Amino acid sequence: MFVDQATIHVKGGAGGAGAMAFRREKGVPFGGPSGGDGGEGGDVVLAADPQLHTLLDYSYRQHYKAGRAGHGEGSNRHGADGEELVLPVPLGTVVKDAETGERLGELLEAGDRLVAARGGRGGRGNAAFATATRQAPRHWEPGEWGEERSLVLELKLIADVGLVGEPNAGKSTLLAAVSAARPKVAAYPFTTLEPNLGVVQLSDARRFVVADIPGLIEGAHEGKGLGTQFLRHIERTRTLAMLIPIDAGDLQGAYDLLRHELLSHDAALAGIPFCVLITKVDLVPVPRKVELEAPGAWGVFRISSVTHEGLPDALEALWARVAEEKDDRNGGDEERFPELEEWTP
Repeated sequence: MFVDQATIHVKGGAGGAGAMAFRREKGVPFGGPSGGDGGEGGDVVLAADPQLHTLLDYSYRQHYKAGRAGHGEGSNRHGADGEELVLPVPLGTVVKDAETGERLGELLEAGDRLVAARGGRGGRGNAAFATATRQAPRHWEPGEWGEERSLVLELKLIADVGLVGEPNAGKSTLLAAVSAARPKVAAYPFTTLEPNLGVVQLSDARRFVVADIPGLIEGAHEGKGLGTQFLRHIERTRTLAMLIPIDAGDLQGAYDLLRHELLSHDAALAGIPFCVLITKVDLVPVPRKVELEAPGAWGVFRISSVTHEGLPDALEALWARVAEEKDDRNGGDEERFPELEEWTP
């Protein structure tokens, strides 16, 4: 089950209290203070884990607390620090404060860590208050409570190409044809109920990740249909592929609808490069002239996911565009989701 949003409550461990004690040693008539400090409370840390692809675990359990610290003891013994609590999350997770909406950070690469709630500071024992003029202090400090807050975890898939189209535009069929992913395919609307990822493997070890986003319908930006709740997943893509089936009654109208819904959801999506894929060309026995105006598109391709007509050229063009965007944004190539099974067209 794919879960891309969760709310959790985290609490750092409490710090240990300092101790009040005095030395009692044979041969030492004036022992002096010997109360040790309390330990530091454990932190709650979010860590990016490339093996995870959903926030499902956090829908079962919402409350997490790090270990509390030990108290200080006599003979200047400090309390043990509380155990750190590490919560693994998928790559691409955005973390926000549930009350203020403040964006606390995001975890994009394996090994990224974010301290969600810091543990409390340990209190000082009376040995720490000793001075030349106050040699037998009886003061000590209690430990501080750890930070406590509610967090909203929001997963935005990290993919190179995002497939966008109306229901039955052929997105799932295309993903299944070019990768090892096996999304559900059927001839009725909203077959895809959750985003799917697939890795396209070309020659010379070239690869890119494709995300199939549930279909958009008219009024999606107003909450209709399923697509709008998943549009966040295309915000990180390097390029979009707008899928329009050739058997659509009005190709231009279908294209205009997709662009309108995307930009109505978030105007920032206008900055993502895109191409147009005219799908299902195998359904037309005689080549049909495509009359479509797509200003700003870097390419228009006719493809069939069934017969693979035009598919190799479209994949090569997508790879070239992805590689260009990687060079522009990151200064080079990067591996994504290496553990996913590959498929070679």
